Amino acid sequence: MKKKLGFLLKTFLPLALGFYLIWYFFSSMSEESIEQFKTAFTEANYLYLGISLIFGFIAIVSRAVRWGYVLEPLGHDTPFWHRYHALMIGYLINLTIPRAGEASRAAMLYRSDKVPFAKSFGTIVAERAVDLIMLASIGLLTMYVGAGDFDAIWSEMLEKFGAKPSGEGGLPWKWIFLSVIALIGIIFFLKFRNNPEFKKKITEFVKGLVHGVLSIFKSKKPVLYVVHTIVIWVCYILMFAVCFDALDTTSDFPFKGVMIGFVAGSIGITFTNGGIGTYPLLVGLVIAFYLKGEHADQAVGIGNAMGMLIWVSQTFMMILLGLLSLFLLPKNYSSKDDPTAENTAEAEIA
Repeated sequence: MKKKLGFLLKTFLPLALGFYLIWYFFSSMSEESIEQFKTAFTEANYLYLGISLIFGFIAIVSRAVRWGYVLEPLGHDTPFWHRYHALMIGYLINLTIPRAGEASRAAMLYRSDKVPFAKSFGTIVAERAVDLIMLASIGLLTMYVGAGDFDAIWSEMLEKFGAKPSGEGGLPWKWIFLSVIALIGIIFFLKFRNNPEFKKKITEFVKGLVHGVLSIFKSKKPVLYVVHTIVIWVCYILMFAVCFDALDTTSDFPFKGVMIGFVAGSIGITFTNGGIGTYPLLVGLVIAFYLKGEHADQAVGIGNAMGMLIWVSQTFMMILLGLLSLFLLPKNYSSKDDPTAENTAEAEIA
């Protein structure tokens, strides 16, 4: 019962937050900004959005190829298209159930090639760790490139949501944020020490992570794994950056602004199902910040339009390709014969 309740909360709370932010996204705009928003959608050069999706597709293909490098040393030589379809189905599931895509991806590869869930899931966990390292590295580089703009954008975000920075008589948000992080850390430590079941889950997760990471070093092609990792993230950045050429007002957007917007969007995806609400809102705030100089009267409308254009195009691609993969992935094996099927269900709920 507790697991089902947790599953429902983790599924519908982010979705509810996403729909609320979509409502807030539009309700916070003036009539003039909404008109600019509509004009941007009608006048956008969708050729550039199509080019951006090509970079996104290259990243997906590269990720599917890279996955094969860590599955091979585990004794599973899987066809590329099976890995690709499993990957796309995972992305599709993530749009509806946050973080369930990884478990679904491993389950789909069992369905097509009978790769044990625990093994493939371990490689996916390792992949997630590698992606986290890459995003953190890009984030640190972006903080260095746009150091002076981060505080200003943060202040604008606080103002956008009706708060004031501490220097203007508001609350000390920085210290509140750090205090919340510290409190979460303390709760985690106490729960880990006093709850055997929770400790077992965390221990098994860490073991799976270590096993998956080690499979990278056991790969016969570790250099290619690194190369594909770089290709994936370069394509992600290009997929985001090319979209700015779709509008005349953003075609000469500064590089540091593109990078800050990319990091903001990447973080926004983690809060709700597929970034619904959070992605266009955060990206729009960053874009509006940089447009306030030359295009001050259009900043909000254009910024929100670009954030929404990028999110809608990427989400559309994920849904379309995910549905195709759901139809095309062969079902060679039944989950009834999988001794790890119970683990799959637990992973999706967790």
